[in-house]
Amino acid sequence: MPRTSKLECPGCPPIRALTFDVLGLVKVIEARSKQGGVPKVVERWGEPDSSRCVLAASINDRKIDPLVVVARKSGLIEVLSSLSGDLRVSISNAGCADLRPEDDAIVGLHVFQKQRLESSSRSCTLLTCTTKGHASMRSIEVPTSLVDSNSSSTTWNVCASGNILCSKVDANEDYALFGGKGVEVNVWDLDKCTKIWTAKSPPKNSLGIFTPTWFTSATFLSKDDHRKLVAGTNSHQVHLYDISAQRRPVISVDFRETPIKAVTEDPDGHTIYLGNGSGDLASVDIRTGKLLGCFLGKCSGSIRSIARHPEHPVIASCGLDSYVRFWDIKSRQLLSAVFLKQHLTNVVFDSNFSDEEVTGFVADLKPNEAADVNEIAVDEEELQLVKRKKASKEHNGSKKLKSKKKSKRLKSESIDES
Repeated sequence: MPRTSKLECPGCPPIRALTFDVLGLVKVIEARSKQGGVPKVVERWGEPDSSRCVLAASINDRKIDPLVVVARKSGLIEVLSSLSGDLRVSISNAGCADLRPEDDAIVGLHVFQKQRLESSSRSCTLLTCTTKGHASMRSIEVPTSLVDSNSSSTTWNVCASGNILCSKVDANEDYALFGGKGVEVNVWDLDKCTKIWTAKSPPKNSLGIFTPTWFTSATFLSKDDHRKLVAGTNSHQVHLYDISAQRRPVISVDFRETPIKAVTEDPDGHTIYLGNGSGDLASVDIRTGKLLGCFLGKCSGSIRSIARHPEHPVIASCGLDSYVRFWDIKSRQLLSAVFLKQHLTNVVFDSNFSDEEVTGFVADLKPNEAADVNEIAVDEEELQLVKRKKASKEHNGSKKLKSKKKSKRLKSESIDES
């Protein structure tokens, strides 16, 4: 029997995360400080159906009417309320190409945070991209109830051959990158729908071997600069590109022996978090290519998604081992893990979640009444303390009296004997 040791997890700060799996379920996980920071599943949206597998997800966590958008295996794109899970809009992506949804699945999805100039206040703008390179930007009217909604779209092709496997929109939402198997990383201007940069294939190595193009994940490095981007490959490498300098990678980093499956950036602008097909999770300073360290506690399945919390120093990872894990980015320790039964495809954070709810009957009272209740509670506690003190004094007094009586009795007995 191998030795096993139980790892005590310290728990998480107040966070709220949404996970998506291969059976089309959306599960809401919350960790509250009053519960010791232990994340738990508080809601489950949808019914299990393999044809409704969530391929991609994106969240617009605005303060008023936040939305989460999911792209399903059946070709449907659904806009949900990220608070209640209510379906707002459902549209089909089958009309983008003369292919079945299974043959041209959606691999890239982004819901814009900022309002586009041509869209109204009740609309949301989506960018989608399929395996065959069919990109589409839609402006969808979000009704208050589930009815047929009007939408306008702009479509274009981002590749002539190969398969798109990853896409990402920069923080300012002006540019998007695409890459995949047989497709070099390329950057597009979303306002003009024109390509502004394409990477160049790396040269042959010292043995004359050429590595075929196969990008599995990518992201922009800095929020303030769209010219620097990071891409993970199937040959367990991470490339840093600077589109203002050259078309080939500025820095390349090798990580373990399995393909890179997920890459996300840190707000500091130079740290990235990457996960591979064997469950290894690490942080890298991409300026120098130095491996800062691996996160402690190996996952048993391929990592498919990594999300960085915008405020707390926490990242979440999920994958094929059906666990969503929360990690401290400073110590790289495991904070907590939740088993969700199905293979997970994506995880996102709700940045507006706050643990400010007050439980109990005091929350239902007015502030003055609540203060009175608190005063009464304090008085009762003080009364109990006073009673305890009195009881202890009486107990000590009775002890002293008994000892005095006993000493007097002993003295009288000694006198009688003499």
